[in-house]
Formats: sequence, structure tokens, C-alpha cells
Amino acid sequence: MGPLADNDPDGHVDQAAAAMLEALFTQSPIGLHLVDPDLRVVRVNTATPWMRAAGLEEIRGRRVRDVYRLVDADVEALLKDVLDTGTPLLRHVVRILVDDPPTERMFEVSALRLEGPGGKVLGVGAIAVDVTERERAQARTRMLDRVRERVGRTLDPAVIGEELAAILVPDFADVVTVEVVDAVIRGDDPPLAHAPIGTLVMRTAFRSAADGTAQQVHAVGDVRRLAGPTPFTQALADLSPRMVRLHPGTPWLSADPALAKAVRAAHGHSLLVVPLALRDAALGLVSLYRAERSPAFDEEDRALAMEVGTHTALCLENARRYTREHTIAATVQRQLLPRRPEAQAWLETAYLSLTGADPGAWYDTTALSSARTALVVGKVSGGGLEAAATMGQLRTAIRSLSAFELAPDELLARLHDTADRLATERARLPLGDPLRQEKLTADCVYAVHDPLTGRCTAASAGHLAPLLARPEGTVDVLGTPAGPRLGSAEGAPFAAVEADVPPGSVLVFTSDPLLTAYLAENPGPLASVSRYGDRPLQDLCDALVYALPAGMGVRDAAVIVARTRVFPPDQCAVWPLAPDPTAVSAVRRRIREQLAVWDVDEETAYNTQLIASELVTNALRYGRPPIELRLIHGRTLTCEVRDADMAAPHLRHAGTVDEGGRGLFIVAQLAQAWGTRLTGPGKTIWAEQTL
Repeated sequence: MGPLADNDPDGHVDQAAAAMLEALFTQSPIGLHLVDPDLRVVRVNTATPWMRAAGLEEIRGRRVRDVYRLVDADVEALLKDVLDTGTPLLRHVVRILVDDPPTERMFEVSALRLEGPGGKVLGVGAIAVDVTERERAQARTRMLDRVRERVGRTLDPAVIGEELAAILVPDFADVVTVEVVDAVIRGDDPPLAHAPIGTLVMRTAFRSAADGTAQQVHAVGDVRRLAGPTPFTQALADLSPRMVRLHPGTPWLSADPALAKAVRAAHGHSLLVVPLALRDAALGLVSLYRAERSPAFDEEDRALAMEVGTHTALCLENARRYTREHTIAATVQRQLLPRRPEAQAWLETAYLSLTGADPGAWYDTTALSSARTALVVGKVSGGGLEAAATMGQLRTAIRSLSAFELAPDELLARLHDTADRLATERARLPLGDPLRQEKLTADCVYAVHDPLTGRCTAASAGHLAPLLARPEGTVDVLGTPAGPRLGSAEGAPFAAVEADVPPGSVLVFTSDPLLTAYLAENPGPLASVSRYGDRPLQDLCDALVYALPAGMGVRDAAVIVARTRVFPPDQCAVWPLAPDPTAVSAVRRRIREQLAVWDVDEETAYNTQLIASELVTNALRYGRPPIELRLIHGRTLTCEVRDADMAAPHLRHAGTVDEGGRGLFIVAQLAQAWGTRLTGPGKTIWAEQTL
């Protein structure tokens, strides 16, 4: 026996050990199990759950697999491994069905191999401790941690519901549905407590542990009015959870026959309805069902569900506020952007639809003099209303600057100064204003297309550049030198680039450099623009959208697609003029003859002769040869006079007795618009009349 037993000739130690063993089997609160080498039950103590429902004689001699009804493990395999290897099984948690009706409990099992004299294997002794409450508490804590970590990673109410349902099923419930008040989906204020019966809700998530066999009463995405009175309407009314046992005679199920049918089909027996509420406002509902062998919800489940609901409601409120601000910003952006393209007849343009995902992105087209068209696309840093407002300021500034007939690089230089002043104003905001910490910068590309020369001149602030798809199928990025971003501290000069754009070509301007790069590498429809030559430009726009891969679209970018047309040569007349005062009478005659060919009305023809006379007279008197007169018959009737002198005239208001100074005043009165454009070594004075 050992030293202690040798000093105990009367066997007191053996008696004490036997008494202790008997006490453990009759009085210990810890479950003791003894099985033989054949894995048959020899003895269990009174703390074993089965002893409460059956005596030892009913259990003794039965195989372990017949006595221990495990949910997710094989008891015999665990004990067999202990018998074969002698390696103890320590603190292994198993789930076992006990009692009648069966209830799932969790036990922490430790098992040791029992050996007699000579190492003979006598069986296995096991200790089982009921740790159900401990494991459930830990599971609740882990679940709550997962909810806090994974729910609300996006600002999409539908995704929030899906994230929540994926965590709750099957660990907490067999079926979960998430429904959000429809007003919250749109970003509107949610109803306060006592939401009326009939409140519109949208189902954003449904998940079942039954592998699709559970019937979904309403499809995800459906908007409906809650039938009442039911636990759902009651929970929305007072923002308190409802824990209900379900059975065929449940009275409120008659208010929703489809739900009653689905509950019966799924064998649901317990319902927990948790309102998603924040600051006494109802945002939605989470409905949790347990079915078949799952235990009914209890008070601890209710407490956990309320914590989960509070976190989910906070995530929904964040999503609602984002949606509201986003909607307002998108509305402001939509009001600040042009409704339809404004271009000359020789450049067909289209805007790709925006959803307002980037309120700082903008596009614009402006019809300039001499049948030219300006195209601009840009993007302001930041988001929300501030980005939309800044975008509107820059777009207005570009519109104003384009009226001065500036070259693209010079226009961006002036716009850079404007953005710098706006940035300075932002830096002077109060210290507590978060906008003060956000730098104002913007990217912009500005281009001018001239159908008479077939060339496009572009300049860029930042890394935006247009794409050029030629009729023969080549697609290139115009090598626009990247100037400093608008509003940045860089003072590098802007540079312009010119490119030949043959008729039938397509220009694509985007506010997203990644989208431009993708279209350059994967041109898709742009590589076959000739196939779209006789079709509406919108067909090409749609084809571009369809060709983009999932995850990359135009919803976050401002996009202009422009297709060039042939300018009819018979719609433009050019006459070089000799530096002779008698040239004025010849000019009138030529204009009269040309306008008769173009079938221009007599009043417009007479006004055009007066305008040309004044412009030619000024060029002969103050300009330098060579002098040239050009008439352009397009959307408007344009009269241009070019000379080699760089001095630009200005409008004067002559006095009553002054002999001169009335020429440009007469031009301004007769023309719809007039201006001066510096063109290389010289200037062009133009005047437009509406036809």
C-alpha cells in the first residue's frame, strides 16, 4: 500500500478512503462516473442528472453512448482515447441533452484511466461539472463583442441588418428578421415612441438556421405596414421588448395569417421582439425565434438582446444621419450642376448620370465664341455640404472666367488664385469649426475644342486628363502636364497641350483618375466608336457603363462624353483684307452676298454689315496687318476680325460732341455678345448675333 498503510495495521486509512469514496458517490455535488474497459456504466453518483429521473439499476451496464446523449461530440471516442493512451482528458466541455423533455446542458468533463496492481486497466473515472451558466455567460459576452466589432462597419442600413443576423444565427436564435422603419432608410427623422399601428417598415435581413427550409413571410427589401395589434406593434409603441411563447392558440397570430403559417412550419415555440430605439425614437425591430429543441428565451437572453439592440440602433442612427446629410448634399449638388449639356452643334456632349455619391465632383460644358466649346470636369476634396458648396463656387468661377476667352492654362492659373482665397477664408474660421482643419484642394481639367481647326487644347490642375478615342480605334490619354492642385501651396505654372481631334472622335473626361486609367487600359466600346457614329451618344454612354466591372462605376465620378462632328466648310467664310480704308465698302458687299446665300433675314444681315464695318474700321485704324474677316454660320452668326496687334480695345461712352469712340458701343448694342480673344501674335475681336 505504501508507508502510511504500513503504519496502519488496523486498516484505518483504507476505511477512510472507502468512506470518502462512498461520500463522493452519495453526497458530492460534482457528477462522478465510473465505466469499465468495455465502456459500460458501473456507477454514477447522485449528482449526475440522470439519477434524478432514473435509478442506478436502469443505467448500470449500459453503453456510454446509450446513456450520454451528446449534441456535438462522441463520448465513447473521448473515453476510448483515455483508455488506450492513458492521457487524461482535462476540462473538456461537451453539450448533453438531459431531463425530460430534453434540455441542452453543458458539462466540463475530466477523465482518468483507472489501473490496478500490475498496471491492469480497470476502467475510466470521470468527473462532470455543470458549467451551463458559465458557458452561456461567456457565450453572451463573446457574442456581444462580435456584435460591437462587426455590426456597423458600413453606413448602409441593409448591410447593418445582414451583419447582425449573421452573428445571431444559429448561436442565439434559429430565425432572425431585421426590419427598419422606412423613414430611417430615407434618412428622415424616425417616429417617436407610440409609433402608430401601420408604421411602414422595410425588411433588411432574414436568416434561418434551417438551411432555407424556414419560410420567409416577406422578402428582404419589401416595405409593408405592420399588422396589429401584435408584439411587433406593441414593441414599437412603447419601445419595450416582448418575450412570447408561441403555440397554435396564440391569439395575436390571427392578425398575420402568413406569419402564423410560417411559425407552424418552422415549429417555432419562442419569440423575442427587440425594438431598435435611440433617445425615445423607434428605428426598427429585431425578431428572434427559437424552434424545435432550442430552449425558450429567458430573462438573460432578453438582457443580452437589449444590449445588442442598443448597439444596432446606434449604428442605424449613424447610417440615417449619413443618409440625410448625403441626400442634402446630393440635392445641393444636383441644383448646382447643369441640367443638360451646353455645346456647339459640332460637338455632341452627354453627361453620365450621377447619384450624388461624391458631392464635390462636377462637370460643365460652355458654348464659346467661334463655334468652340469648353469642357470641364473637377473634384473637390472632402465630402458633404461643404464639398458641394465649394464645388458650386469653383464652377461659377470657371463660368465667369471662360467669358474672358482665356486659354486653358491661363484660366486654371486664375482659378488657382480663386481657390487659394477660398482656402484662406476657410483657415480663418473659428477654432471650433471642424471645417477649418480640412484643407481645400481640388482637381480640375479644362479643355477647349475648336471644330474649325479640328484641335483640342487642354490643361489640368492635379492628375486629371481626358481620353481621346479616334475613329480608327486608338484610345489615348492626352498627355496633359499635371499642374498644381487648386488651393494647394504649390506655385508651379500650368501648361496646356494641343491634340488633333478628327471628326468622329470621342473625348471622355472623368473626375476619377482610376476610372480614366481603367478605360485607357480596357477601352471596351471606346475602341470601336465608329460603330456608334450614327447612333445617339447615350448608347455609347450606356455601353461604357455596362463594360465597367463590378465595384467600379460612374456613380462616384463626374463624366463627360463628347463626340466631334464635321464642321461644314460652306458655313464659314474668310476674307483677307488689305490695309486700305476702301476695304470697308468691299466688306459690306461680300457680307451681303454671303448672308444671302445662307438665307439670313434682312435685319440680321443689315446689322452684321454695320458690325463688320465698325470692327474692320478699328482694325485698319488701330491694328496691324495682316487683317482678316471671318463669318461663321452656326448656332449663332459670328463676325470676327483678326489683326496682328496685341492691344485689346475697350468700350467707351463717348460724349455728345466727341467725334469718335462710338464704334464698339454700336457693336455692343447690335450684337448679343462680343469680346476679344488673344490668339498668338495678335487678337481677334468677335461679335455674335442670335439667328
